[in-house]
Amino acid sequence: MTHPVLVVGSVALDSVETPFGKADNVIGGSANFFSASASHLAPVRVVGVVGNDYPMHRLEPLIKRGVDFAGVETADGPSFRWRGRYRHDLNVAETLETHLGVFSNFHPKIPEQFRDAPFVFLGNIDPRLQLDVLDQVSEPTLVACDTMNFWIESRRPELLELLARVDAITLNDGEARQLTEHFNLIKAAKWIMDRGPRLVIIKKGEHGAFMFTPTSVFFAPAYPLEEVFDPTGAGDSFAGGFMGYLAHTGDVSEENLRRAVVYGSAMGSFAVEKFSVDRLLEIRPADVTRRVREFHRLVSFEAEIDA
Repeated sequence: MTHPVLVVGSVALDSVETPFGKADNVIGGSANFFSASASHLAPVRVVGVVGNDYPMHRLEPLIKRGVDFAGVETADGPSFRWRGRYRHDLNVAETLETHLGVFSNFHPKIPEQFRDAPFVFLGNIDPRLQLDVLDQVSEPTLVACDTMNFWIESRRPELLELLARVDAITLNDGEARQLTEHFNLIKAAKWIMDRGPRLVIIKKGEHGAFMFTPTSVFFAPAYPLEEVFDPTGAGDSFAGGFMGYLAHTGDVSEENLRRAVVYGSAMGSFAVEKFSVDRLLEIRPADVTRRVREFHRLVSFEAEIDA
């Protein structure tokens, strides 16, 4: 039985420049990328805020695919906008402008009909707001959160409080090292798990992703693409694939968590093939299945071990 997944995060407009082109005022934000990915696998409920200038009609393709934006409030003022640039190192985004707009006063209000969602993803927002969300939901099966260097520096006590209340965290290797002050990622993951989460997913961009549990380590490589147009939102798309697959199956066993990491990697690989959420809107279930099978072939081998 497929279950709904709740995401709380930003609903934004991005302007992005890469070596391969540029796009202005396109659909962006953690909640949108997550939804465009996860909705291939499960119904998605979104909580966020937009200004009265936001082109909500451009979210219609997501609504048709089962994304419920009833938790997105419209506030008087401008929407959150981000402008960034990638040079030849596509792992590094150069922020040129950030205009928070109404997002600067965002206080998540979870609609009553959203509060029983069994799978919850807390996008990259202030840990105080992430904690507030946890006070509004009712006994979810699995809660995952994201964070970034800014919150690690400025809201460390609140972030540590959050870790004690979530089941999983996704972060990149630099953030893991900054948070834990351990250069070795195995030690960093153990440090984080000692503070609450039973799953730590450390993303390494074009080099794949690790999932750590108290008893195991799993690695999924990045899918080898000939062309990467725009890495914006790849991490949120990964999270969408990961959480969407768990919500689709309702299974949080370690074996299924490994499959979910591969689905996350597959969805992240689609996201970078075009600007914004465009590629995630194009693909169909058969495309997702095909790419997951290609991941399997990518890492599958027969071990011949001498006695």
